[in-house]
Amino acid sequence: MERVYEVMFIVRPDVVDEELDKLVAGFETSVTTGGGVVKASERMGRRKLAYTVRKFNDGIYVLLTIEANGAVVAELERRLRVTEPVIKFITVRIDEEEKRIAKIKAIRNSRRKLSAEPQQHAPAPVAPVVAVAAEEAISA
Repeated sequence: MERVYEVMFIVRPDVVDEELDKLVAGFETSVTTGGGVVKASERMGRRKLAYTVRKFNDGIYVLLTIEANGAVVAELERRLRVTEPVIKFITVRIDEEEKRIAKIKAIRNSRRKLSAEPQQHAPAPVAPVVAVAAEEAISA
């Protein structure tokens, strides 16, 4: 079953751009050869880490959004674990979150459509003619 995942990993800060490109390309080919699809690949740049990881205080962040099955994700995580320049990684399944957000957006859009439509006001009630005639007869 194909699911959507975000894989964020942090690479050592002393890695040069060419080596980083090869590293990311290797992970992307690992996903595609396993039958998955790389939806997006974003290099977020060098950032300071919240705490020291393997004696590094900053690292280069990379975010991959992939659509794959569990076996492909397991293989990608294995490769991330054994790749020396990668100091930290996390994989998060986001397809359920995307479904939830889409449902909320649909509800909001339907509410907006209802509030945007002009309201049809009912005509003001008119006193029946019989009652008016009866009042005139009593007062005369």
